[in-house]
Amino acid sequence: MKTNPGIVILYSELAEYSLACFRALAQRGAKILLVHWPINPEAPFVFDLDFCERAVSRSEVNNDELKALVQDFNPDLIMCSGWMDRGYVATCKLWRQSIPTVLTLDNHWKGTWRQRLAVLVAPFTLAHSFSRAFVPGSPQLEYARKLGFARKDIQTGFYSADLSKFNKYYDQLIPDKEKSFPKRFLFVGRYVQHKGIYDVWEAFQQVQKEYPDWELWCCGTGEEFENRVESPGIRHFGFVQPSEFLPILKDTGVYILGSHFEPWGVSVHEMAASGYPMILSDEVGAREAFLRDGMNGYLYEPGNVGQLVQRMKTIAQKTPEELLAMTMESHQLAQEISPDVWAQKTLSFL
Repeated sequence: MKTNPGIVILYSELAEYSLACFRALAQRGAKILLVHWPINPEAPFVFDLDFCERAVSRSEVNNDELKALVQDFNPDLIMCSGWMDRGYVATCKLWRQSIPTVLTLDNHWKGTWRQRLAVLVAPFTLAHSFSRAFVPGSPQLEYARKLGFARKDIQTGFYSADLSKFNKYYDQLIPDKEKSFPKRFLFVGRYVQHKGIYDVWEAFQQVQKEYPDWELWCCGTGEEFENRVESPGIRHFGFVQPSEFLPILKDTGVYILGSHFEPWGVSVHEMAASGYPMILSDEVGAREAFLRDGMNGYLYEPGNVGQLVQRMKTIAQKTPEELLAMTMESHQLAQEISPDVWAQKTLSFL
C-alpha cells in the first residue's frame, strides 16, 4: 500500500461525525479529495475542512467537471455515498476496473419491492461501478450481500461518532452526575414525523403527571418545529452548534430516540460515549452496537406510546446509583467503534 494514498470521497450531507472519520484517515497519511452536497439549512453546521487536499461542494461542479476533477486527482480509491447521485455513480464507473470503488449504504434489508428491484438490476448497474461495500452493521450487511457483494469485499462499522470528543465529555460530566443525577430526558434530532417526536412528547406528558420532577429537553429543528408541543417540563432549544452542546449534556441524564425509521443513528453512539442511559425504538439501527436492553437502557416498539410511557417510568423509578451503573455500561459499549478504526477499515480496501 502506498504511504500517502489518494482517496476521493464522494459524499452526501456532511456531519461532524463523518468529518472525524475523514480526519482520522488524513492523519494516517491519506490525501483526500472531498466532494459533498451543500450544507443542509436545517442543520447549518460550520465545518473545518482544512485536512483535505481539496474540498468541493457538489453544487460547484456538474457531472463532466466532477469526472475531470477526479481524473486530475488520480486517486488510489474512491468512496461513494449510496447511488442517489448519478454523477457520483458514473464517476465510479470510470475507475471500477483500475482501483477499489467503495459503495457506502445504510439501508436495512426489508425485502420491499424497491429493494427487490434493486437486487435484480444490481448486476447490470451497481456491479459496473462498485467493487467493495462499507456498511454500518448487520442489517445493511445483509442488503449488500443481496446486491451482489462478496462477504470478503464488505466492511462493517461505516458510522462512528467523534469518540475522543464524547469520551472527554464523559470525563467532564461524570463527577457532577455522581453527585446529583439530572432528572431530564434528552432528544437530539430533526423535528420531523419519522423521528417519533410526537410520540415522545405525548408519552412525556403522561409521565410528567406522575413524576413532575422530570423534564424533557429537545434540541434540533426541522419542518415540524413550528408545530412543537409546548407543555410543562418540555424545553425546546432549537438547533445547537456542537461547540455549544456541553452545557446541555451537563444538565440532562437519559437519551431518547423514538424513530419510526432510523438506518443507524450516530447520535446514539455519541450519547453512549457521553454516558447516557437510553430509550430507543427498535427501528434504530445503532441499538445493535450500543444498547443492551435492561442493562444500559430499554427498547420499545416504534409508535407504541403506551410502551414508551412504561419505559420512561421505569427510568424515573431508578435510583441514582442504578442510573450511574447504566451510564458506565453505555460508555463502555461506545468504545468498540472509533474514527481510527474507521480509517483502518477504509485503508484495508487498498
